Amino acid sequence: MRLERLLYAAVVQLVLSGCSSGEQSAAGPVPCTTSWNEYVESMLATGDGMGHGPDIGSDEWKSVIEFKLGIRGNGDIPDRSSAAWCTFIDAQIRE
Repeated sequence: MRLERLLYAAVVQLVLSGCSSGEQSAAGPVPCTTSWNEYVESMLATGDGMGHGPDIGSDEWKSVIEFKLGIRGNGDIPDRSSAAWCTFIDAQIRE
């Protein structure tokens, strides 16, 4: 009976891992996804360490990310509401 439970648990875990959201690739989270926003936040913390800061993924948060990267005001940055912005930021972080 114990072996059956272990096998069942292993099969369930295998099935669930195959049903992930697809937000992760071998190179890291897919830009513009929740996972990617959290990844960027982990790299460039926008809060004050006491729970205060912009909502992750918001326009204010994106502005702070640009500031942290030293690129705010750069005319080459795509519009913050576009997928191109995420791709641009992703490239900046990975450099």
